Amino acid sequence: MIMNKRLSIQKIYFITKNSLKFSLLTIFSTILIWQHPAFAWNKSGHMVSGAIAYSELKQSNQQNLDKVVAILKEHPEYSKFEQQWNSLNQSNISPEDKNLYLFMWAAKWADEARDNPEFNHPTWHYINFPYQPGRASNSIPREIPDEENIIFAFQKNLDVVKSNASNSDKAVAICWLFHLIGDVHQPLHTTKLITNQYPQPEGDRGGTRFYIRVKPNSQTISLHKFWDDLILGSERFQAVRNAATSLRSSYQRNKLPELRETKFNNWAKLESFRIAKQDAYLNGKLSGSSDKNDGKLLPANYAATAKQIAQRRMSLAGYRLADVLNQLLGQR
Repeated sequence: MIMNKRLSIQKIYFITKNSLKFSLLTIFSTILIWQHPAFAWNKSGHMVSGAIAYSELKQSNQQNLDKVVAILKEHPEYSKFEQQWNSLNQSNISPEDKNLYLFMWAAKWADEARDNPEFNHPTWHYINFPYQPGRASNSIPREIPDEENIIFAFQKNLDVVKSNASNSDKAVAICWLFHLIGDVHQPLHTTKLITNQYPQPEGDRGGTRFYIRVKPNSQTISLHKFWDDLILGSERFQAVRNAATSLRSSYQRNKLPELRETKFNNWAKLESFRIAKQDAYLNGKLSGSSDKNDGKLLPANYAATAKQIAQRRMSLAGYRLADVLNQLLGQR
């Protein structure tokens, strides 16, 4: 009888202790979610940019492609890539596709590493240039010196790849370059809207607090999530490869004059920030809600226009990623 009581007490203690741990973990996770914006493009979107870059390098510079693959194979979490590769339906994929999938994985890795304190850098994914409709200062935003944002992160990882660091460290840095080049082309990862509804200093946090609905019967989502999901909703290998092939066909390199701009900070300041103002926020005229349960309905043609913009931005991201890798590892 005494033994049963002791077991019961131990059981209650165990349940209470673990319930407390779960509650604290839930609270902590919630805090982290609210502290930082959502991902820029979803994972499948990032995978598309990696696939475009792979195809570009394979066509233009096989030697540099081989160099990137060799370095990525020394990534400290390469075993996770192997696990994901082995989990694919191999009947629909040839062994030669493994390196293509490695580029897809590298592009999304920084998001998958968010639960690892060693590699997680939440502020590297964005820069919050303030947009205040009606203000003359909205033309070309200014960078904040020493702020650990996406522009800082790009240069930091570029320097690692150029240095005498180990291939393991270079592999991590290259994965960040893959991801950051994708991120900087998502307009809402360069901007925060400042209005009476979304006051300083945080504003709408890159659209993560700007709630909308795509259709009258649609679920309320943030404007940021809407833009994140415009490219693709599936991480399946075939879906990603097909999307990349389609974009390279629709947005051919020689028809993208933007590619003449090669500076990363200008991709953020002169391109994405401008697109955020004009096309994401409609020059301050887009109606949004601060109530996450009751979003404002988007204009009728908004989604179709945004889709085309996002596809062009993702195509640019893939081409530019290939160009950066070529510059780092040797010109064509």
